[in-house]
Amino acid sequence: MDKDNLEDPSSQPLPDLTQHPMFAAPTLEAQLATTQEQLAESRDACLRSRAEGENIRRRAEDDVKKAYKYAVMSFAEAMIPVKDSLEMALMHDTLSVSLMKEGIEITLRQLKTAFEKHGLMEILPIRGDKLDPMRHQAVALVAADNQDANTVVTVLQKGYMIADRLLRPAIVTATQDK
Repeated sequence: MDKDNLEDPSSQPLPDLTQHPMFAAPTLEAQLATTQEQLAESRDACLRSRAEGENIRRRAEDDVKKAYKYAVMSFAEAMIPVKDSLEMALMHDTLSVSLMKEGIEITLRQLKTAFEKHGLMEILPIRGDKLDPMRHQAVALVAADNQDANTVVTVLQKGYMIADRLLRPAIVTATQDK
């Protein structure tokens, strides 16, 4: 073996790897071009996202307008037969009281069915029910010796709710505190 090859490897000069294409540092122009390309891609993605967000907002706004405009449509469709029945009754000049009453009962059933179909429920308290200020409106207080205070005595007008929202409270008279 050659004695020169056995020398300390740290004393030998390192090869210049910066000249090798694999290790060559990119030029400033190449870095700038790459950065500009990435910026253009980011800008395009941002603009597309903004446009998509605007489209979603616009579609949602249109949906809300349509929902508001046609919200009553289903209820109106349920009410048309009721109106038809009332108009048919008015077309007849000579109806007996019993036929008129029968027609009114049928029309009332149609109306109740339409109300139930759309979640419109009656509030009809009965005598002795506890007065509920969220569902009842007491227009008069009466003394009642044989009933607890704040209980319903008479119902003057039914109340109505739709889902869990009060449309009109039941109008009642109630007992007063002794």
